[in-house]
Amino acid sequence: MHIDREIDTRGLNCPLPILKAKKALTDMQTGQLLKVVATDAGSVRDFQAFAKQTGNELVEQQTAGQEYIHILRRR
Repeated sequence: MHIDREIDTRGLNCPLPILKAKKALTDMQTGQLLKVVATDAGSVRDFQAFAKQTGNELVEQQTAGQEYIHILRRR
């Protein structure tokens, strides 16, 4: 999977990972992939809701130790 942009939101709590992802997505082209690395457990739920509300596709979510990885496709 080719990731076009990655942002690190480790150590940030809700709503900052979502806000940073939203800002990053506005600078991206349709179809591009954004990877967000977070440490906030609530980000799993938050990114699911964010994708539904904005129409961006939540391609994948993973948990790697204490990190939560979210991959979004720009609508």
